[in-house]
Amino acid sequence: MAAALHLVSGKLTDSVARGFLPAAAALGLDVTVLTDRPDAHAEVFDGPVVRCDVTDFREILAASANAGPARAVFTNSDHLQAPVALAAAYLGLPGKDWRAAVAAKNKHETRRRLAALDPVFAAPADRVPPDAPYPLVLKPREGVASEDVFLVADAAELAARRAQAGTGRPLIVEEYLPGVLHTLETLGDGHGPRVLGSFRTRLSPPPHFVEERLEWAPPPPETPQVLAQLDALGVGFGACHTEFVVHEGRARIIEVNYRVIGDHCDFLLADLLGVPLFAWILRVHLGERLPEAGPRPDRHAVADWVLAERAGTLTSAPDAVDLEDGGVRLAYRPLRPVGVDAPLTRSNRDYLGTIRAVGPSRDAVDEAVARFRAAHTWTIA
Repeated sequence: MAAALHLVSGKLTDSVARGFLPAAAALGLDVTVLTDRPDAHAEVFDGPVVRCDVTDFREILAASANAGPARAVFTNSDHLQAPVALAAAYLGLPGKDWRAAVAAKNKHETRRRLAALDPVFAAPADRVPPDAPYPLVLKPREGVASEDVFLVADAAELAARRAQAGTGRPLIVEEYLPGVLHTLETLGDGHGPRVLGSFRTRLSPPPHFVEERLEWAPPPPETPQVLAQLDALGVGFGACHTEFVVHEGRARIIEVNYRVIGDHCDFLLADLLGVPLFAWILRVHLGERLPEAGPRPDRHAVADWVLAERAGTLTSAPDAVDLEDGGVRLAYRPLRPVGVDAPLTRSNRDYLGTIRAVGPSRDAVDEAVARFRAAHTWTIA
């Protein structure tokens, strides 16, 4: 009898639809999807889909019990790591430490847990002392995708940005950390995290922090500092995407996303490394050890995002495509359908599409991406 996987999902993502579900099928797993959006998941998955309040570990447990015994309970969602970790722990299944999942998701708790290794000023946005070390970064305490993240110069600008963000979710401020922005991609099987690789990140100009481009790069020499900070958070099992800056020999974490890298970069990473990344992630949640790593790739890769420059309706854009150009494998995936009207958020929500490219050199990759952009148009009316 096939091993059962209960995949917990909120908003349907390409990572789930085109990554984890096909990987589960390739592993021969008997999958049940637990979700609060069953209609969307039923469109891409013909197996059992169970409606469930996925934010409550008790409801996950009840739905899982009704679906039958599972060998793994897994989610790739930022927002659902803690309740799924609690459910897995209750069932005695492999999974992340729920305390680490909470500490990674709650940015104020991240700072508290890291204070001994890397003290960073942080405070609730409504309780900022007069002597706070401006400039500060205002951000949602549990936010994602650079949404409502601003660099504020003083108390007056902080008040204005807080009013603009509204009162829908808790906000915090943090000391601004200068430096070159990197990512660290890790995967652990319970015997220490394995570094899969690193990207260097290009951001939009302040006061916003929109990721415009990721470029494959060797993990910087300061990477052991990041691993020590992740260990202090209790982060090490399963996939993790960590953002950090390096300045004057010091690595400082910006945020920890306790799941695989998103925005189609998970597919880029799998292609670049030449490994079944989604299957590897599922296998560690099934209690298996990671396979031995192969040699580091001698290729270059980028993820280049097409960003909306104003609010309005997207009236024309290229369709999804895979092609080869000058030895470069290039893939484009739309992120906003034609006909959709959207505001300008100055966040990753403004992405119109992702251009992924893997090739023999930086120049070859950059030239192929430039040619693709020149050959296509994205029009917002």
